[in-house]
Amino acid sequence: MNIRNKKILVTGAGGFVGSHLVEALVKSGAKVKAFVHYNSRNDWGMLENVDKNVLREVEVMASDLRDADAVRNAVKDQEVVFHLGALIGIPYSYVNPRDVVDTNVSGTLNVLTSARDFNVEKVIHTSTSEVYGTAQYVPMDENHPVNPQSPYAASKLAADLLALSFHRSYDLPVGVIRPFNVYGPRQSARAVIPSIIIQALLKRTVNLGSISPTRDLTFVTDSASGFIAFAECEKTVGEVVNLGSNQEVSISKLIDMVSNCLNKKIKIIKEKKRVRPEKSEVERLFSDSSKAKALFGWNPKIDIEEGIRKTISWIEKNIDSYKQEIYNI
Repeated sequence: MNIRNKKILVTGAGGFVGSHLVEALVKSGAKVKAFVHYNSRNDWGMLENVDKNVLREVEVMASDLRDADAVRNAVKDQEVVFHLGALIGIPYSYVNPRDVVDTNVSGTLNVLTSARDFNVEKVIHTSTSEVYGTAQYVPMDENHPVNPQSPYAASKLAADLLALSFHRSYDLPVGVIRPFNVYGPRQSARAVIPSIIIQALLKRTVNLGSISPTRDLTFVTDSASGFIAFAECEKTVGEVVNLGSNQEVSISKLIDMVSNCLNKKIKIIKEKKRVRPEKSEVERLFSDSSKAKALFGWNPKIDIEEGIRKTISWIEKNIDSYKQEIYNI
């Protein structure tokens, strides 16, 4: 499949990764419809930061994934669906697990049933490395046991299995893409890298939870290119494919990297409310992304040092768009 001139729906288009994917799809020649979460301000989330010349090429639809009729209207006449829409905050899922499950599971069911009914050519369902839980072996390939350790991770695994069941039960052409930790410009402060950067820019102390866990970090433009390559590859139907950098970095190392980039010594303050419950903390994530390379030739291009610098540069220019004084869950 070539996505050029394809009619493509992106759910979660107002989010961090979704907005970058919309941008990449338009630049690749696709005809994009962006599904964003409705609010009375008519705020399109991170799509507002996309180049206006690109955004003019996008049809934006505001609604809610939990509204089956709205999802059907969005999916109708589309050839490809990238399903990224989800409630993603792990701390938020501790506080509001029902909201997370309703959106991530029922919302996914609405997308899948609509795609089946309208004979969509391909559905790319977005998973998360959090479904694996703490690494039982490294690097973690797609055969690694799944062990979700938060309500968010459990809801995403349920959605993954639902997507795969639609392939097996109805022959729906769906594949599951499983990104490891994506970072870069436009990411919200609920994620660790922007949280570190924002605090470090404003002061010499950074409030964090645990700093020993490791993560496999992929720059967002690399992730967006991976989504497109996954969609265009015929061999990904019915498959689960990791997208990661094949490297692991500890949170403490990230702090050192930000400190070096800013040429600023940073003091770390451990804040109890930022610490995950002991049995819920994912201590280690480290991707084996060789399947992505084998199936569709994907390799990330932006290394962590360059990615951190690009992210700092964007946040510096957009610092006022963040609520700097609160802990974002």
